[in-house]
Amino acid sequence: MKDPANTLLNRIEFPVLLAGLVIAGGLWGFVELMEVARATAPHAFDTEILLAFRQAGQPGIPIGPSWLEGAVRDITSLGSASVLVLITTATILYLLLIRRPGTALLIFVAVAGGQVLSSLLKVGVDRPRPELVSHLVSETSFSFPSGHAMLSAVTYLTLGSLAARFLHGRATKIYVLSLAVLTTVLVGVSRIYLGVHWPSDVLAGWCAGFAWAMLCWLVARALQRRKVVSDDAD
Repeated sequence: MKDPANTLLNRIEFPVLLAGLVIAGGLWGFVELMEVARATAPHAFDTEILLAFRQAGQPGIPIGPSWLEGAVRDITSLGSASVLVLITTATILYLLLIRRPGTALLIFVAVAGGQVLSSLLKVGVDRPRPELVSHLVSETSFSFPSGHAMLSAVTYLTLGSLAARFLHGRATKIYVLSLAVLTTVLVGVSRIYLGVHWPSDVLAGWCAGFAWAMLCWLVARALQRRKVVSDDAD
C-alpha cells in the first residue's frame, strides 16, 4: 500500500509547493517582525541599518554622491500609489481590449485587496515613522508595514507572473520574474535610504506582499483550472 503522504507530494506540482512555502514563510516573517514593531524601543538592527545609510555623525545627510538622492526618489516613486494605480489600470484596460476579462478581474482583486490589507495592517500596528534620521520625503501615514514595499511586491509580482504565462522559454520567464523582484527590492531599499521606514517595516512589507501575491496566484490558478473564471470574452 502506498504512503498517502508520498502520494500527495507526488501530485503537488513544484510551482504550487513553492508558492505554499512562500506564503508560509511570509506569514511567519511578518508575525516575527510585528513583535519588533510593537517593542517599546527600536531593535538594534533597525537603528544600525538606518544609520548605515547616513554619513557618520550626520543623520540628516544620506551617503553617496549628490545625484543619488534624486535617483532614489525616482526609484521610490515606482512603489507609490499613483504609479501602481496607473500601471494596474493600463494593464486591466489592455486585457479588456484583448477580451481577457477574467484575468483583468483577478489582477484588480489582487492589487485592490493588497491595498486594503496594507491599510488595515498599518492601522492595526500603529507604529510611528522613525525619528532617528531626517525624512528626505514627506509621509503622514503609519510606518508598519511599508506600503511601498508591500504594494510593489503585490503589483509587480502579479503582473510578472501574468506576463510569464504568455512568454516562451524558461530564460525569458525567469528574466521577467527577476525584474519584478528586483524592482520590488529597490523600492523597499529606497524607503530606508530616504529615512521614512525602519528596515523591519520594509521586511514586513515584503513578507506580506509576497505572501499575498502568491495566495492570489494560487486562487487564480485554481479558478482557471476549474473554469470558474475564464479568460474568454462573454
